[in-house]
Amino acid sequence: MTLRKLGLAITLALAASATLAQPSPAKRALIDKIIAIQQQGLTDSLAASIVQAPLGQLTQAGRQALQQMPAEKREATAKALDTEMKKFIDENVAYLKDKISKAVPTTASALLDERFNEDELKQILAWAESPVSRKFGQMGGELQKAVVQKVMAESGATLEGRLKTLQANMAKQLGIQPAAPKPAASAPAKK
Repeated sequence: MTLRKLGLAITLALAASATLAQPSPAKRALIDKIIAIQQQGLTDSLAASIVQAPLGQLTQAGRQALQQMPAEKREATAKALDTEMKKFIDENVAYLKDKISKAVPTTASALLDERFNEDELKQILAWAESPVSRKFGQMGGELQKAVVQKVMAESGATLEGRLKTLQANMAKQLGIQPAAPKPAASAPAKK
């Protein structure tokens, strides 16, 4: 076999495998509809999640550093830090939304095509388009907020105490003098 014939055979084989890997037009339409329904919520939540993930430690370190500053500079510095944080979030969430919105169709298409047959995609689409699904989706934020409120009401004080211990331990390891505790209000004298 000549080199030219070998090249032609490889090209034909690649073209045939690419054709076999493509979903049918009906399956493609189902996948596109599912992606369209899911993309906006996925794009927003994913971008926010990626941007906010590293900010917890940074915020905690900033609070700790603020406690080491002279009291008269704390408020202005805190406002400046908040402004910087908001600017970072706004710029990077918008940046990531753009990147995610471009990545979701091809990434999700491949996964949906690989893992679901056409009948299963019809079932997913029927659920995603149903009024019950929409109602459930709208409740997601409310449900999450209610759970967080309940957990924090029960565990907030414990977590706050543990966070203060962590901050004190970190300050000690860093050789930073922890902020002096605020004096407690004096209790009324017992008779």
